[in-house]
Amino acid sequence: MGDIVSRLEALATVRETPCGTGAMVWRVWGKHDVHQPPVVLFHGGSGSWTHWVRNIQPLVAAGRQVIAPDLPGFGDSSMPPSGGDADALVVPLAEGLQALLVGVPCDLVGFSFGGMTAGMLLADHPALARRLVLVGAPAMGVTPDRQFELKAWRHLPTAAEQENVHRFNLGALMLRDTSLIDGLALALHIANLQRDRMPRRRLAHTDILARSLARVSCPVHAIYGAHDALYKGWISQLEAAYQAAAPDFRGLTLIPDTGHWVQFERPDALNDALLAVLAP
Repeated sequence: MGDIVSRLEALATVRETPCGTGAMVWRVWGKHDVHQPPVVLFHGGSGSWTHWVRNIQPLVAAGRQVIAPDLPGFGDSSMPPSGGDADALVVPLAEGLQALLVGVPCDLVGFSFGGMTAGMLLADHPALARRLVLVGAPAMGVTPDRQFELKAWRHLPTAAEQENVHRFNLGALMLRDTSLIDGLALALHIANLQRDRMPRRRLAHTDILARSLARVSCPVHAIYGAHDALYKGWISQLEAAYQAAAPDFRGLTLIPDTGHWVQFERPDALNDALLAVLAP
C-alpha cells in the first residue's frame, strides 16, 4: 500500500483499550506538548486510520501529538459491545479516550462517518475535547435524499470484478479527481473494506449530527470539499445548518475543486485549513 503507510506504521506507538470482547487499537505519533492538546483523528466509514495517511506527518511536524484509532468494528479494532452503527461506538470511544488522555482535552477531528460519531460522542462527553473539527461529515439534515448510488461488490466472484466496482465507488463518493483512484487510494480502500464488520449503518442518512451538535459546547469548525458527493447542489446550505445546530460554530471552509475525501485529494489544502482552525 505504499511506503507512506509503512513509514507511519514504523513510527507509531500502538495503544489498546477495551472494546467488546477484544480491544480498540490506537496509533500515536509525536510527543505530548503541555501547551497544545493532542489531535485525535477519527476516520470515515468502511475505513481505518489510513484515511489520514497524508495528514499525520504534517501535523506532527507542526508540533502536535497525533492519535488515530481504528474505530470499533473497523480496521484492527474489535466490534463494539453491541449494535452496528455510530451510536454503538460512543461508550468504547469515551472510555478509550479517557484512558489515553488522562483528563487532558483533545482537539477532535472527524472525517465523514467519524465526524458524525465525534459529534455524538461530545454530545454525551463534552469534557473530552477542546474543539471539534468536522471534515465531510454527513447527517446535517440538509439533503432531501441520497445524492449518489454505490454498487455492491461482495457477491462478485473474482477480485478483478470487485476491483472495478471499487474504482466506480471511489469516483462516485470519495474522489472528484478520478486520476487519483488507481494506486494508493484504491489499495487503501480495498484493504479497509475487507475489514469493515459494520456494513449495515444507517444513521448517516438522518439528521443525527445536527441534533447532537445542539449539546456540543466547544467550538465547532467544518471543512468540506466544495464538490463533496454527499451534498452536491446542497453544499451552499451547510453553513446555515451548522449555525443553527452548533451553539459555538466558528465557520465553514470549502476546499475548491475537491470531493468528499478531501484530506487525501488535496492534502496540502486540508492540512493548511486544519492547522489554521487548530491554532491557539
